[in-house]
Amino acid sequence: MRRPTRDTALSHRKISRRGLILGAAQGGFVGLLVWRMRHLQVEEADQFRLLAEENRIKIRLIPPARGQIFDRNGLVVAENVPSYRIMIEQEEADDIDDLIERLGRIVALDPEEIERAREEMRRSRLHPVTLADRVTWDEVSRVAVNAPALPGVRPEVGLSRRYPMLEEYAHLVGYVGPVSDYDLERIEAPDQLLRIPRFQIGKIGLEQRREDMLRGKAGSMRVEQNAAGRVMRELDRREGEPGSDIQITTDSHLQSYIHARLNGKSAAVVVMDCETGDVLSTVSAPGFDPNLFVRGISVADYNALLENKYRPLPNKSVQGIYPPGSTFKMITALAALENGIAVPDDTVYCPGHLEVSGHRFHCWKRAGHGNVDLNKSLQESCDVYYYEMALRTGIEKIAEMAQRLGLGVQHDLPMTSVASGLIPNREWKRETRGEEWRIGDSVNASIGQGYVLSSPLQLAVMTARLATGRRVTPRLIKSIDGVETPTGHGEDLGLNENNLRQIRRAMYDTVNTRRGTAYGSRIIADGMRMAGKTGTSQVRNITTAERAAGVRRNEDLPWERRDHALYVNYAPYDNPKIAVAVIVEHGGGGSTAAAPIARDVTLQALYGEDPPLEAYPAKDRANIKALQARLRDARPDYHAEARDRA
Repeated sequence: MRRPTRDTALSHRKISRRGLILGAAQGGFVGLLVWRMRHLQVEEADQFRLLAEENRIKIRLIPPARGQIFDRNGLVVAENVPSYRIMIEQEEADDIDDLIERLGRIVALDPEEIERAREEMRRSRLHPVTLADRVTWDEVSRVAVNAPALPGVRPEVGLSRRYPMLEEYAHLVGYVGPVSDYDLERIEAPDQLLRIPRFQIGKIGLEQRREDMLRGKAGSMRVEQNAAGRVMRELDRREGEPGSDIQITTDSHLQSYIHARLNGKSAAVVVMDCETGDVLSTVSAPGFDPNLFVRGISVADYNALLENKYRPLPNKSVQGIYPPGSTFKMITALAALENGIAVPDDTVYCPGHLEVSGHRFHCWKRAGHGNVDLNKSLQESCDVYYYEMALRTGIEKIAEMAQRLGLGVQHDLPMTSVASGLIPNREWKRETRGEEWRIGDSVNASIGQGYVLSSPLQLAVMTARLATGRRVTPRLIKSIDGVETPTGHGEDLGLNENNLRQIRRAMYDTVNTRRGTAYGSRIIADGMRMAGKTGTSQVRNITTAERAAGVRRNEDLPWERRDHALYVNYAPYDNPKIAVAVIVEHGGGGSTAAAPIARDVTLQALYGEDPPLEAYPAKDRANIKALQARLRDARPDYHAEARDRA
């Protein structure tokens, strides 16, 4: 046998060393691979399982049903109705442009709607986008049949907001609309629901002010998708919470009547329950159809509203502020009585004007009223009496009484832009105008002119408080999901009952005595008689030259230069149930333009239907009969439909 040589031994040793090194390297690599596999399969298993699940399962939000709104009698004024639409999931679609073109061969597509959809797709790929809204069942069927050729496109049924009472509740209830960038910017930490394209939220009115209650909470569902992204099945669903149903205090029958009664006028009416503070009606005329805004109003329709000189968009009943004119005189008189500055029998001589610091302040009656006391001053609306009361009482006490009775106060109602009005005093003028208060400012304020501004809502509150002596507070929401809210009954104002009785009697005589400024609009039915006060507020300055030549009559002036007409009242006089405030913009005199409306509204509210003709003076009955017939014909039939649904 041949013995291995020294060279061969060395060679074997070298090979073994290389093998060891190579083996060690291989072993290390295998170990690293095993460690990595363990890391991925054990330590990172949950994460990768989640990723795999996300690829296979998609979570979708389910918009909740919006809460409905009902009137005090259960009639629906804002409801949800089924609406078919065609949606697109961008993640599932191939070529968007080609897909839209193919879809357009199957159903009619609105170019504006498609452009809006493209804009929404550019903003986000996370949510489905609406390509066509309010489509028919036939169109839905055609899309469903052609589903294999339309990846990512699916028909869907949802809920859309509808306002069956149209213009009558437009200002009060408001409307919903798609969420805008502005909406998202002003909301801190917005709900994910708001990022769904075309999701609707309240824009104005009760819809906007009680959005938190009405919206509800979203649900969710998990769906399984195949590799192409097509939904295979729904795995599970978690239902959301529908929004709360809200019952408001208004009476739709009365609301409808007032809306028809104000037809052709730029006006506002507020009716309050003196016992509870319930707002039985609040109407701003003219109105608008809120359904136009639900899907986005057209430029033509919106411009028509903007260009209407009667201003249909603002809510005049709570947002509009006007000089209250002579309806403010009860404030001045009560301030003088409560502070012991005057007694009801005190008289002031009215020659038709009053000289104050070298300036002449005129009474509306050029020849004057002669000697007047409190009752006659309100009954015949003598201005000079109140000029004198203001000089004696001072603006601070008058302003304090005005706020006590609800003027210059922003009442807490869930409506858009509820105005606080303005009750001026010395400090206000110093801070806002940089000027000192002048005695002439007090004279102007005493008759509701100058800087004084109030809304119809505030005037209704003032009247209810005068009628009851309580701090009656307006209430608009009666119940939420059937749970009653506190009433606005209010505590005692702490005013002297004898002084209030004097004011009420003077308001009664204003309507029910021949020399009273509202005698032409009286109620003669027993137990229904009202107490009220007319008002006329100037919107222009009358120059000295014009007074010398003779002040031009309102009917001879352009509409926008005519005075505003106002009237406030409560009824019945001996058992106050309702308070009413009316303003007719540029209507002229309160006794001729506003008081007749207030009388008709008062009787409708008290009777709950068209009152008997015997409630009116005999000379008015023929005209009232014709008016009632005309208004019945003008009121729409959807009230019967709403009653049937309720």
